[in-house]
Amino acid sequence: MPSSVIRSYHYNEDKQRLTIVFVSDTVYEYLHVPAKVYEKMKVAKSKGIFFNEFIKDKYEFVRVDI
Repeated sequence: MPSSVIRSYHYNEDKQRLTIVFVSDTVYEYLHVPAKVYEKMKVAKSKGIFFNEFIKDKYEFVRVDI
């Protein structure tokens, strides 16, 4: 199901980094995200709700300039 908040996301397992591209075209990398969190996000019915509950304010992040 498409998200009204998240355009796309990608996970780098080696670095444990979750990159999220928001519909506003801002890009953030969330650091030290366990693979199990990413796996749960992939199957979440609402990516935005999952993000707000389990990622936002839980992991360190950096903004990526594109």
